Amino acid sequence: MLTELFLRDFRCFTECRLEPHPALTLLVGRNAQGKTSLMEAACVLLRLQSPRTSARGDLIRLGASTCLVEGALGGLRLRCAQNTTARRLAVDGAVCGRSGDYLEQSGRVVWMDHRDMNLLRGGEHRRRFLDFAASQLYPDYLKALRGYERALRGRNHVLKKDAVISWRQADAFARVMAGFAGTLVERRAQLVAALRPQLAGAHAALSGGAESAEVEYAPGFDGGDLAAGLAALRAEEQRQRVTLAGPHRDDLRLTINSLDATTYASEGQQRSMAVALKVAQARALESGFGKAPLLLVDDVFGELDTHRRRALLALLPAGTQKIITTTSLDWADADGLAGRVCRIEGARIAEG
Repeated sequence: MLTELFLRDFRCFTECRLEPHPALTLLVGRNAQGKTSLMEAACVLLRLQSPRTSARGDLIRLGASTCLVEGALGGLRLRCAQNTTARRLAVDGAVCGRSGDYLEQSGRVVWMDHRDMNLLRGGEHRRRFLDFAASQLYPDYLKALRGYERALRGRNHVLKKDAVISWRQADAFARVMAGFAGTLVERRAQLVAALRPQLAGAHAALSGGAESAEVEYAPGFDGGDLAAGLAALRAEEQRQRVTLAGPHRDDLRLTINSLDATTYASEGQQRSMAVALKVAQARALESGFGKAPLLLVDDVFGELDTHRRRALLALLPAGTQKIITTTSLDWADADGLAGRVCRIEGARIAEG
């Protein structure tokens, strides 16, 4: 449980301290006051990544050279300080030389916002969904992902840079990719197997039992040796100048009542599917980690109708700590939610 969050020179905040409620913290305010940035800092502290940007410089307040996020999590003191090129991590005052060592001790997180609808609109969003969950569940996943991505960038560079492709170099990168691909495929398949029953149950509750939803893993190559598979695609890669098979082309097949949800589902059905995927992620993390994850919800509940909102609240793992941003408390008052209310205005916090 996150009991304290402190940030300095993070986004619009010069300095800020938040003590989240054990169950529910509502961050209330107009747009562009810092609500989402405050919640983003919690995600950076626990997972060393932002759901909003991959550029470290975006997190640093304009005019500052570094930013700091630290906090207390279940008796541990976590600290993350970074500039545009380097990051310094510590747990209970002891420096962590490897991000993996830090992440093994930090908490798990589920982030929800309006962009979750993109899960129904592009394979790259679904792969990021898989990566964010799998990296929190499986200690070997992040190392394999980073190694695969480096080799893929190198191979694509070789395919593009010269008029005559150096297939010897391309094949060398392919062998490196193949070494990491097995871990990614195995872990993603395990994750989807864990998500499947949770998604079905969550979507049934959100739809009032009127619809059935399923998720299946769709690997980006046929299995076996990836390097050999890429060698068989040489003629087509010569034409397209890009790596045509591998985990970077993995996807999820999402269906509602046995129909492709990305094509045939209405906007309301797609919204239910996106919410159900995040609920399934939360339940899979709780099952795999043994503790409910921190749930960070950016202005989602106010967009849901009363049935979906109440169904979502009922579906979340028991004991889930929630930090929720909203522009209005009308829906929370109507649902009788109890917790801490913090009003955010001009990158400052006020209770109530």
